[in-house]
Amino acid sequence: MRRKPNPDQRRRDLCDTAIRLLADDGIKGVSHLKVDRKADVPDGTTSFYFRTRSALLQAIAVRVSELDLKDLTAAARSQAPLDAAAANEPSGLATLVMRSATGARLIRTKARQELALQAVRDPLLDEAFRRYSDQFHALIRDVVLRLRPETGEPDQVLADRQAYVVMMFISGVMQAFASGDRRIRSAAELDALISGIVAGVGPSAPLR
Repeated sequence: MRRKPNPDQRRRDLCDTAIRLLADDGIKGVSHLKVDRKADVPDGTTSFYFRTRSALLQAIAVRVSELDLKDLTAAARSQAPLDAAAANEPSGLATLVMRSATGARLIRTKARQELALQAVRDPLLDEAFRRYSDQFHALIRDVVLRLRPETGEPDQVLADRQAYVVMMFISGVMQAFASGDRRIRSAAELDALISGIVAGVGPSAPLR
């Protein structure tokens, strides 16, 4: 007897297929039927799990965010302390960002950029991304706190500002990778840039 597919796993598999379509063909290249054909499943499978194209795109955004969050959590946990960084051991964050320039993570990087552009005009898609923003900010903030040389109780407002600027910088780097820009060539080089940003962002009014 043929085993019935697990619904949650089938949804993840269809989203992973759609991510590859987004990377290859852009937002206009994603439809229920194209996902069916790319995933080699019967016609109508994708529309069964995601009734509308909007629902499909929102599910892809959630899948991308979940994968990103898993990667960033692991990177934050492996973040090198200052003494290790001084010994030229790349940080977990910089290593992760550099990996986004190749292989399966580059596919996800390209798909994320396509979705981000669409989210500007699609409030529901934008909301699918934003529900993870606080978690991303908290993880980047943890990395920033480890990069700061001072001891004692950290300035919370300053830490938030530095985390925001680092997050925007990393987003720009990954967008450059998606377009083929490889001027940043190593995790060590990226570490130096991130450390420079953290050192250069001083106290000021809170970012809103």
